[in-house]
Amino acid sequence: MDKLGLQNPVFATYVIAATIMILKAVAMSWLTVLRMMQEKGGYRSPEDLRKTPLNPNPDPKQLLPNERVERIRRIQMNDLENLPFFLVAGLLFVFTSPSLLWAQLLLYGYVVSRLLHFAAYFTAQTHDTRATLWTIGSLILIAITGWTLIAALRV
Repeated sequence: MDKLGLQNPVFATYVIAATIMILKAVAMSWLTVLRMMQEKGGYRSPEDLRKTPLNPNPDPKQLLPNERVERIRRIQMNDLENLPFFLVAGLLFVFTSPSLLWAQLLLYGYVVSRLLHFAAYFTAQTHDTRATLWTIGSLILIAITGWTLIAALRV
């Protein structure tokens, strides 16, 4: 069976998990723009103060940090710090031919932990809550990577 074909259920599991994570990361950019439009602020570049149809009444205060916009940016930065490792580690993990159950538990477990982390960050939950959810995802990533490394060392 071709390991990188959708007929391989482990690869299909990875594709589903990776696709959800990529869509979530892309959605954060849209959420940032939406939040900036709602707040009419949180802009970062001086040229954003030019009068346009989308900003008919520019105000220098629009360049000041806006906590509602910055929260979304922090969530997005956290994704950008974590997602590339998952995408690479998950793909390498597929090559180890894990059981479908293990692949689903680990790959989907990572996705769930990241979605819960987003929800906790978005709703301003405590650092302890966010850190717990981040730790779960990180431990899953370590497990996937460790599994892959051990499999490669056995060859």
